[in-house]
Amino acid sequence: MNQLWAPWRMTYIDDGTQEPGCIFCIKYQQSDLKAGLVLTHSRHSVVMLNKYPYSNGHLLVAPKRHENSLASLPGEEFADLSEPLRRSAEVIKKNLKPSGMNLGMNLGKCAGAGIADHLHWHIVPRWEG
Repeated sequence: MNQLWAPWRMTYIDDGTQEPGCIFCIKYQQSDLKAGLVLTHSRHSVVMLNKYPYSNGHLLVAPKRHENSLASLPGEEFADLSEPLRRSAEVIKKNLKPSGMNLGMNLGKCAGAGIADHLHWHIVPRWEG
């Protein structure tokens, strides 16, 4: 396999209605967090539902700082990502009962980052079968 490709997703990802700005910088500041798919946020991070999920319960955990480099994220802010990431994985495990889950970060467009300018973790629940 030369490429990982999910062409079935393109019909709703590229519908011509891309919102301006960075979702990780904007959504947690809006008055209607539910409409912005924001589940919670801490001092330095935000947890959101993925608008284009690979599976039910696909979450995104991002720093509030607009940054695309792990090395450039201050230590305190990187550490702050750990607790929401851990809690989110536990909430998914308890409530959705997946067989497993993927936790990953795509750094750079060629690595598959849909939002390459703002680093973020993906939590993707997986079920057997």
